[in-house]
Amino acid sequence: MFAVEAPAHNPTRAAMAAGALFVDDAGRVMLVEPTYKNYWDIPGGYVEPGESPADACAREVREELGIEPRIGRLLVADWAPTKKDGDKMLFIFEGGRLTPEQHDAIRFPDGEISRYEYIAPNDLAKYTIDRLVQRITAAEEARRAGLSLYLENGAVERQQS
Repeated sequence: MFAVEAPAHNPTRAAMAAGALFVDDAGRVMLVEPTYKNYWDIPGGYVEPGESPADACAREVREELGIEPRIGRLLVADWAPTKKDGDKMLFIFEGGRLTPEQHDAIRFPDGEISRYEYIAPNDLAKYTIDRLVQRITAAEEARRAGLSLYLENGAVERQQS
């Protein structure tokens, strides 16, 4: 089993991670089952030093799924600190719909993922943690509306007047 650890906590810099929101024709969301944690996630991972969140998203999809689809626009930026890991900025980018050929090419070359499934939005809570359900739901709303959203702990932050 592989373990992917968050970068060492640095109180002067937030850790960053980026993932892709892939959907199918029925509006279901792709979740992957990591081998190193007890809940499902979207394809993605931590941003490396000197790497942009968009580049990290594309790299992580390639490493985890073995494919190189076009990664689209930013859907969600979420400030989501935890007591364990400190400050985090989490990004979700539009992955769109994969072609049948891309689905056929999916492999798990780095061993971090054991499988993937497309999950109906109403069933996400059966597979993953509440904060990620909120983030995915907001990303799906942003995708449909053609927006990018800023969240704090998975919730849309009100605009200051």
